Amino acid sequence: MSDKTLLNDASMAFLEKYLNNASPTGYEAEGQKIWMEYLKPYVDTFITDTYGTAVGVINPDAPYKVVIEGHSDEISWYVNYITDNGLIYVIRNGGSDQMIAPSKRVNIHTKNGIVKGVFGWPAIHTRNRGGKDEAPKIETIFIDLGCNTKEEVEKLGVHVGCVITYPDEFMVLNENKFVCRALDNRMGGFMIAEVARLLKEKGKKLPFGLYITNSVQEEVGLRGAEMITKTIRPNVAIVTDVCHDSTTPMIDKRIEGETQIGKGPVITYAPAVQNKLRDLIVETAEKNEIPFQRLASSRVTGTDTDAFAYSNGGVASALISLPLRYMHTTVEMVHKEDVENVIKLIYETVLKIEEGETFSYFN
Repeated sequence: MSDKTLLNDASMAFLEKYLNNASPTGYEAEGQKIWMEYLKPYVDTFITDTYGTAVGVINPDAPYKVVIEGHSDEISWYVNYITDNGLIYVIRNGGSDQMIAPSKRVNIHTKNGIVKGVFGWPAIHTRNRGGKDEAPKIETIFIDLGCNTKEEVEKLGVHVGCVITYPDEFMVLNENKFVCRALDNRMGGFMIAEVARLLKEKGKKLPFGLYITNSVQEEVGLRGAEMITKTIRPNVAIVTDVCHDSTTPMIDKRIEGETQIGKGPVITYAPAVQNKLRDLIVETAEKNEIPFQRLASSRVTGTDTDAFAYSNGGVASALISLPLRYMHTTVEMVHKEDVENVIKLIYETVLKIEEGETFSYFN
């Protein structure tokens, strides 16, 4: 496959628009609309469900069904408590990191539109006077809207339960590093959409139904995947998510393993990963000279792979991850070549799957 077919101007325009749009867990609708609009020329139909998972389907009448999947939601915060003097305390919506919150700007989503605010924090001069500098905790971080009273906050449309996101937008560093909040896992939705585009543009005819699935609510327990797998009832699921670049400071490779951006897709070994499907992916990478890395996961992968694998009496499932730096921060970073190679690997693997293949342990 020529690299000229990958990440064209339209792809990059879609990626930037998709990443810059907020899509917090439970409120993924606007992002899903952007995703479906891009995917529309490349699929035959769509499936959506009650909670917002979106699926583009190629060959919807085929009895044998293959899923390629990412998740669409990003971590965020909820308004939890408004003080009498107009400050806001928060709780997590997904795995939000309190350590990065102080001094960050925020968007609070209300029925009246976006309300701007900041995570305030005491000045260093005042924090050190007791001889101990406290690290940020969930119960100590707070948002300041510039209001003096709870009533002023409420007049802006802010109430308990409003969701809060960071406004940080897409940028490119050193020509080949993509940086943004929510690359985990908006990049997954982008990459599976590019697989669909390539299949269409190259005129590939598949002998099975392909379900390009952008699930919701992964960040709170794989919930969207749990729901949609019961609707689709697939035979095979190839999931893409992110994993850690463990070469950056303060990460113990003895615990996390060794994976690095720029060195290719990461193929996971775990109980939920069906061995023969994984072997097909490895063989496909080797045959097509796609660089790849390996990662072992104890007990669970922590991704939607687990939800698909253990559904419907067992679905042959595998995980192809995109290595990423600074997960669950506003400066998540991936390498452009890894993005291209994940797309290539999923595309080439899909072409290798045969209709009716069981991936049986006993064949």
